[in-house]
Amino acid sequence: MKLYSGHQVFLTGLLCAAAGAALAYYSVKISAADKEKPSVQAKAEDYLTENESFPMTNAVSQIPISDTAGYTKDELQNILVYEKCNEAVVNITTQTMGYNWFYEPVITSSGSGSGSIIDVRGYVVTNYHVIKNASTITISLADGTSYDGRIIGQDKESDIAVLKFDPDDSVELKTIAFGENSGLKVGQKVIAIGNPFALERTMTTGIISGLGRPIQEDDVIIRNMIQTDAAINPGNSGGPLLDSSGNMIGINTVIYSSSGSSSGVGFAVPVSTAKRVVNDLIKYGKVNRGTIKVSLVQNTGRIAAHSKSRLSTGMIVSRVAENSKAEAAGLKGGTQAVRYGSSFNYQTIYLGGDIITAIDNITVTKLADYYSALEDKVPGDKVKVTVWRNNESKVLTVTLEEE
Repeated sequence: MKLYSGHQVFLTGLLCAAAGAALAYYSVKISAADKEKPSVQAKAEDYLTENESFPMTNAVSQIPISDTAGYTKDELQNILVYEKCNEAVVNITTQTMGYNWFYEPVITSSGSGSGSIIDVRGYVVTNYHVIKNASTITISLADGTSYDGRIIGQDKESDIAVLKFDPDDSVELKTIAFGENSGLKVGQKVIAIGNPFALERTMTTGIISGLGRPIQEDDVIIRNMIQTDAAINPGNSGGPLLDSSGNMIGINTVIYSSSGSSSGVGFAVPVSTAKRVVNDLIKYGKVNRGTIKVSLVQNTGRIAAHSKSRLSTGMIVSRVAENSKAEAAGLKGGTQAVRYGSSFNYQTIYLGGDIITAIDNITVTKLADYYSALEDKVPGDKVKVTVWRNNESKVLTVTLEEE
């Protein structure tokens, strides 16, 4: 048996005490940093319906790690965020029903995605494309229980949907708090949690690779997207993109990949858009956007040649609603009636009016651009509309109205 001198015992005790103090200081520092980061927890005033008010969402308390030995600072941060948020991430499965030759109902397709619980009463935010055309929706929790989900509201323009399920009275749901986008920086660490390839609550990490990206999906352009290199795969859609404190800064939406798997280029809808859209979906069942009350037609080379116009892009103002704010602002519709389309499937359009080429300095070449420029506008907002009239540009100020 080896013996130690009193001097050696004293030095060993001193070193252990110093190590313990360092670990305690580091744990307090992480906790303090978590509190200093901006957080928008689900509040009653943010989630008011017309007939009821939401209770305050229970904050997800930080789960202490019993043994921090052997973990780096970055690893500890990842562990804390995962333990704080993973139970608030749900797996969403959908089925779409159709009919066979005998007019019998059959399942024609199925899909899966992720979502985040944002309120203890069972409200879940996810992507519109995850639940698009779904006949049935199943929401599965971390403990393995499943509930039928229903759509509260959905918005194609932002690719956001809000679902609701009714948890048992004995179930205490964990939630994810909304964060802020105003202080985000390229290079900042981000964390994604979702259900890729049905592997539930998988966590990946990365950085913000870009901000303010415009991304087009089908006929919709979503602006101000967050680009990240955190691995996002099929099944991650609708899951949260988190900052290092576990606050949601985006909703994972789409990847750019030739193979369909993560290639280091993923995109998330910013939480600033999500908060606005979610509030409207819960209150009204739709997003209360401002609109210009006109009938529009996509300008083309054939139409431009027919009308002897030098401009072949933009949106043609075919008609302007009477007594509308668009009419008051001076927008002019067409006067020349023209049949447009095939002889068996045509519509009557009116040429000779204004052609919208920009809204608030956002170029408008097609309908997707037009809707994208108005995506974050509300009734009463004033916008600068650039039109092409008599072969020259003119700027009008138009007050938006309710749809």
